[in-house]
Amino acid sequence: MPVESVPTPNAPASAGPYSPAVRAGDWLALAGQVGIEPATGKLTDDGVGGQTRQALANIAAVLGDCGATLSDVAKTTVFLVDMGDFPVMNEVYADAFAGHRPARSTIGVAALPLGARVEIEVWAFVPR
Repeated sequence: MPVESVPTPNAPASAGPYSPAVRAGDWLALAGQVGIEPATGKLTDDGVGGQTRQALANIAAVLGDCGATLSDVAKTTVFLVDMGDFPVMNEVYADAFAGHRPARSTIGVAALPLGARVEIEVWAFVPR
């Protein structure tokens, strides 16, 4: 099966030439999300906790557009500008995923788009 873009009307506007989500067979690959508030198109100013919460809300909205939920997520990658923010990000992340524990990598980076403190990408398994 070919890789196909999935319509995502609830995703924040893309900042570049990419799809917020693509389907490859039974897998959904979501582009990284930062803490952009869809209504304003601006990064939330609630620190790394608020940005993590908003990024995960954006991910949940994109997954919803694809017929999936956070419980379908198999793998996440979290990018942090400051690894000192790990405990705050981790607390918000754990609340969002509740009892579900996808595999995760957390990577320290020099910078993120729009001055974001955190970016999260996910892979979800959603059989057709």
